[in-house]
Order: sequence, then C-alpha cells, then structure tokens
Amino acid sequence: MLIATDEVGRVLKKPSKPAIGRMLANLQRGNAHLILERAEEDMEGSWYVQVLLRDDNTYQLEFRDGVAAEHYQTRTISQEKVLTAMLGWAAGKVDWKDGFMWNNIGSQFGADHARHQG
Repeated sequence: MLIATDEVGRVLKKPSKPAIGRMLANLQRGNAHLILERAEEDMEGSWYVQVLLRDDNTYQLEFRDGVAAEHYQTRTISQEKVLTAMLGWAAGKVDWKDGFMWNNIGSQFGADHARHQG
C-alpha cells in the first residue's frame, strides 16, 4: 500500500495522483517535507521517495530501495519534475528516476548507525 505523509502529520493511505500533487504544491516553511512510502507485508526494509523544499526554494529529492546502502539524493528547481518522478515511483515505472543525476548517500546512514552502535 502507498502512504503519503507530510511534515505536519497529514497521512493519506492510497493517495490519488491529484492528492500527491496537492501535497507537493502545498510544501512551504513549516510543512516542507513529503514522503511517499510503499508498505507491503511481503517487502522487507524501507521503500520510499521523499522531497524536501529547501530554504533556497530548490527541491531535494531522495529515495531508498530497501536498505540504507541504497539511498540516493538529487536536487532540482522544478516542482513539475519532482511530481513526475514521485508519480512514476508510485506507479512502479522503471524510468521514474531518469532526468536526474543521483548521488548515493547511503554511507551517511551507515556511519550514523555505526556511531550509535559503538
């Protein structure tokens, strides 16, 4: 099941394309974060795409494919590109991440995890 959550705590289960678009369009200071998460009983790990509207009005887009090592990030000024990517991810399209230069930031999470364990 797909779940959309914003920074102020609004949660939508099985959000429609227009609902995702509205949540993205409503991002602003104080509500600058939107997560789309895929929650299935037979899927292990964390599977999500998220966006942060930064103070410089750029969008920081990230996704995780199951484990921290597979966590990627990019930035764009285009809300339209973010919406297209998020809807593509939600629909399971294989080309949803085309058009961006992605950086693997999984090592940032591994260091945090090791630091908390030590």
